[in-house]
Amino acid sequence: MHNNNNDLTLGAPLSGPVLPLRNVPDPVFATGAMGDGIAIDPLNDTLHAPCAGQVIQVARTGHAVTLRADNGAEVLLHLGLDTVELKGKGFELLVQEGQRVSAGQPLLRFDLDYVAQHCRSLISLLILTNSEGFEQRPLSLGAVKIGEPLLHITRRSQAPASSSSAPGSAEQASARVRVAHRGGLHARPAALVRQCAAGFASQSQLSFKDKSAPCTSLVALMGLGIGEQDEVLVSCQGADCQAALQALLKTLGTALESDAHPTPAVVAPSIRRPAEDGVLHGVCAAPGLIAGPLLRLEAMQLPEDLGQHQPHEQRQALEKALEQVRADIHQTLDQARRRHNQEEQDIFNAHLALLEDPTLLDAAHAAIAQGRAATHAWSAAIAEQCQVLQGLDNSLLAERANDLRDLQQRVLRALLGTTWHYDLPPGALVAADELTPSDLLQLSAQGVAGLCLAAGGATSHVAILARGKGLPCLVALGQEVLHLDSGRQVVLDADGGRLELAPDPQRLQQVQEAHRARLQRRALQQQQATEPALTRDGLVIEVAANVASSDEARDAHLGGADGIGLLRTEFLFVDRQHAPDQAEQRQAYQDVLDTMGDKPVIIRTIDVGGDKQLDYLPLPAEANPVLGLRGIRLAQARPELLDQQLRALLQVAPLERCRIMLPMVTEVAELLHIRQRLDALARELGIAQRPELGVMIEVPAAALMAEQLAEHADFLSIGTNDLSQYTLAMDRDHAGLAARVDALHPALLRLIAQTCAGARRHGRWVGVCGALASDPLATPVLIGLGISELSVSPPQVGELKDRVRQLDAGQCRHLSQTLLDLPGAAAVRQACAEHWPL
Repeated sequence: MHNNNNDLTLGAPLSGPVLPLRNVPDPVFATGAMGDGIAIDPLNDTLHAPCAGQVIQVARTGHAVTLRADNGAEVLLHLGLDTVELKGKGFELLVQEGQRVSAGQPLLRFDLDYVAQHCRSLISLLILTNSEGFEQRPLSLGAVKIGEPLLHITRRSQAPASSSSAPGSAEQASARVRVAHRGGLHARPAALVRQCAAGFASQSQLSFKDKSAPCTSLVALMGLGIGEQDEVLVSCQGADCQAALQALLKTLGTALESDAHPTPAVVAPSIRRPAEDGVLHGVCAAPGLIAGPLLRLEAMQLPEDLGQHQPHEQRQALEKALEQVRADIHQTLDQARRRHNQEEQDIFNAHLALLEDPTLLDAAHAAIAQGRAATHAWSAAIAEQCQVLQGLDNSLLAERANDLRDLQQRVLRALLGTTWHYDLPPGALVAADELTPSDLLQLSAQGVAGLCLAAGGATSHVAILARGKGLPCLVALGQEVLHLDSGRQVVLDADGGRLELAPDPQRLQQVQEAHRARLQRRALQQQQATEPALTRDGLVIEVAANVASSDEARDAHLGGADGIGLLRTEFLFVDRQHAPDQAEQRQAYQDVLDTMGDKPVIIRTIDVGGDKQLDYLPLPAEANPVLGLRGIRLAQARPELLDQQLRALLQVAPLERCRIMLPMVTEVAELLHIRQRLDALARELGIAQRPELGVMIEVPAAALMAEQLAEHADFLSIGTNDLSQYTLAMDRDHAGLAARVDALHPALLRLIAQTCAGARRHGRWVGVCGALASDPLATPVLIGLGISELSVSPPQVGELKDRVRQLDAGQCRHLSQTLLDLPGAAAVRQACAEHWPL
């Protein structure tokens, strides 16, 4: 999905007959008070995302979710009529506010029978709450299935703000009123407030506690968190402000109908460690141990704004700055795509969406219209929204305020016309309240060695980026870290969650020597990376690389990789509106082969489906996507896609260096079917030679059938990431379980041993291309069980080859068998550390 793409097709979030909005038996929806849209009478029990986007609102009673699509469209998905009265019973939310979701992802599940019996109607709504900015065209008025095209929307070009949009006079009126709607200002009463305000020329807003929202923004109104009988301040400014005020007071003070009371959010108490002299305790966001000078990072300060600026000039300056920042973010995104770094892509895609947010832009333009400088108008608009997010009882949304501050800083730097550069020496340990993602990228480029943050969280975008950059990072250290003297020598022990403020010379020397030894060892490993990896008793282990582009393949070749153990071909298919044609695919695969010289390249056929969707490849949404239509199973649904890829692969040269690998195979019939297709396509193309055809072992069924698969496959390669989660029945992306999804679990080792034994009976070799291959602690175990190839990320090739050279393969075979009987992964890791210390 392209974030700046004005066109968007929304898929059906439910299965069932489609109704025009005017036929919905509810006047608030039918009259378009909440916005334009469409309705479905559901036949299934799970609501799915109609597009990729961010969850910006979740009904506390679980019956509705609002998404912001990448083109700025705000889509309210409302399950049933009057379902708020059920107080959450019968509903199970599957997402949370602030979460990024993909098209077709399940959002909430409901008890179809219970909800149908206890609500007025099951008719469910898909509403564009900011539909004034979009044109829409229904794509189906019959019955639809989940994921089928339902509604096409196009963003209208935004006209420049005119003076008529500003208040025509300085006349103001305000009054307080208690909100009579049961459940407070949830979606339907908020829609009536917006509709009421739209009927007047005056600008109107609601203020509640320390928060305010324009009455024209449905999402902003719901974000105020106003409950039943809460007192709010209604403010109107303009020539008809008195009439607008009276109408809004009546709308707010007159109950719509019975609604449920919201459930208050539960906030977990913070856990503090016991005090320790000379040490600040924090939360590890990125591991590592480093010593160096601590330096405070000073925030940007704006000069005083005297006002009286020309609005036209300031609007132009703001738009120019926004365009510059968009271009910078697109460049960062391109780099992340080339590295196949999905986490960075998600972060900066969200930033692009925020740059288009009408609430931010409208607030900034309104301030500019009053004569404020673009710098101060933009800064104030961001600050207001940060306050809104931080005032909500949602820690994830509070962390997302940091993304807004990032955009605040980036746009301000562009407006000020200078390249912002932190004056910090390489090797510094930065102390700051919080950092933005762009701050971190710049600091990393300047050679900063570690991060010490007073606030922030281990799930923040900065934490994700710090881990990717290998920068030790502690968060939640408290405000005390901001009052430390700059220049003092400290030890950042992120692994232990400690910032040591007064290390003695011996401790400093110990940490510095450990760091130097690490660097020297890496340098030596890199020097020897092009040499073969032989164990002490002469067994050759190939150390190949996992890559997702020809650029990464070049890094792998220069880094000494013995070949490509896994080329992820998805890089050709994502972030575009149409699938690559056969010629483009062939050229991309040929580029990788050419880059690798005379070394082999294993190319995995496209592995999408389930939770990895393509915009142009509509597939049914699934409740359990990792167990659904993905990998080789896609050939059953879209055989033409795989045929085209196989044709492209058959035309590379030399064909003997190209090896094809099939993902998600579970039985021999799947392998034989693809081999037959490969033979048929080769005959069509007049090609006598055949590339080697291998199977990825990533489901337990394949490991248990390894001997039968090896009879017909040329090689086997174990994907330990998926094999771990399928074997252990634990989602590897689950925050509470991820640490337990350990591929050194004895059950996984038994499957690896069985795979190697089955392959040996037919003279086939077995490799590992999952994350376990990159773990030096696991290297002797894998060799001992019979693995002959390890495929790792390009920077790790030298390290893994060095590890192999320290081992005796015979000893590895003997000791590895004893690990199969250990009680769990922790015991295996402990035994590995004792037998083969790092």
